[in-house]
Amino acid sequence: MVNLMSSISNPLENQIAVPHESYAKLFARFLRFGFLAWGGPVAQIAMIRQELVEEEKWISRERFNRVLAIYQALPGPEAHELCVYFGMIARGRIGAILAGLGFMLPGFALMLLLAWFYVTYGIASPFFAAIFFGFKPAVAALIVRAVHRIGAHALTNRWLVAIALWCGIATLLGANFIVTLIFAGLAYLFLQRSQYFFAFASSALFLFGATDLLRPLETLTISTTGAPSQLALFVYGLRTGLLTFGGAYTAIPFLQRDAVVVGKFMTDAQFLDGLALGGILPAPLIIFGTFVGYLGGGALGAILLTIGIFLPAFAFTLIGHEYFERLIENKTAHTFLDGVTAGVVSLIAITAVGLARAAITDWLGVLIFAFGIIVLYRWKSSAVIPILLLASGIIGAFSIK
Repeated sequence: MVNLMSSISNPLENQIAVPHESYAKLFARFLRFGFLAWGGPVAQIAMIRQELVEEEKWISRERFNRVLAIYQALPGPEAHELCVYFGMIARGRIGAILAGLGFMLPGFALMLLLAWFYVTYGIASPFFAAIFFGFKPAVAALIVRAVHRIGAHALTNRWLVAIALWCGIATLLGANFIVTLIFAGLAYLFLQRSQYFFAFASSALFLFGATDLLRPLETLTISTTGAPSQLALFVYGLRTGLLTFGGAYTAIPFLQRDAVVVGKFMTDAQFLDGLALGGILPAPLIIFGTFVGYLGGGALGAILLTIGIFLPAFAFTLIGHEYFERLIENKTAHTFLDGVTAGVVSLIAITAVGLARAAITDWLGVLIFAFGIIVLYRWKSSAVIPILLLASGIIGAFSIK
């Protein structure tokens, strides 16, 4: 009777009762999802949708599409956020935490193990060094493909293209990336409202002061050289989790800057290795942050940076999904986020160039990179990323003389 009344009072949702599972069974369900989370976000979301929407009918298809649209507009890994959402509607906030932990735990544990193995054995072994040598050009191809894919969806008009170029120039001039993204969002707001004077004046002022007037704003980041503090690693993760609009690839420029450019506790080559390992695991690609944290601060650093990355993905639902639903439907907020995303595209592109230069060092690297580009553009399977990385690692292994 309660279920019937729920359907009548909210016909658009057409929601069928969510099964009342124990906390242990709920956790086990999403832990299983975590072990099966191969193939990137599209495959992960399809798996969750198939079981919970199509087969068990926790919510209607219409409701699922609307929820997914909201999480795609918010930062963070969408598949993980969906798990938190389903846990929330099943067993409240405790259920949300258990579902989110269950989904991320397999990838986190595997990445932590691989990071330990990498530091302990991988660097010293010629065999594993050759495998990682093969990984790097393939990862560079992945990032180039991601720039194209994200850019095609984000840069939908000439103003957004101009903002992306402007952000790239500002970044090359040394501007603080957080401030750059804020200005990108504001500039697009002005342009959409036909306030061209304010848009161009603020942009010119920003570029004029990018290397001098705004230098004190670098204090917005925690700058370290060598081993970072545990607090710094947590802040790196939290900031990354709040800025990953458009998928895990948008996290790359932020963590690369913190770990390689500012912190200097990793090289570009090591960063590429972490990305490669993230690509072959059953987890959101953003789990490579665990690898970054391990190299920066051991097991505790890996845990803290990972918590920072995933904390916003939990918080959006725990604090109030309905509030963020209203926020995303706000046209002003949507326009601002469009401008920010355009800026992020330019940051990924600039980072991709630097990482590609570190990854492609000889003719074999060029061939693997070209092979990766062809495969990524021609093969649409959800398994393409792990298969490409494993194949590239095998090619690297056979290159040992």
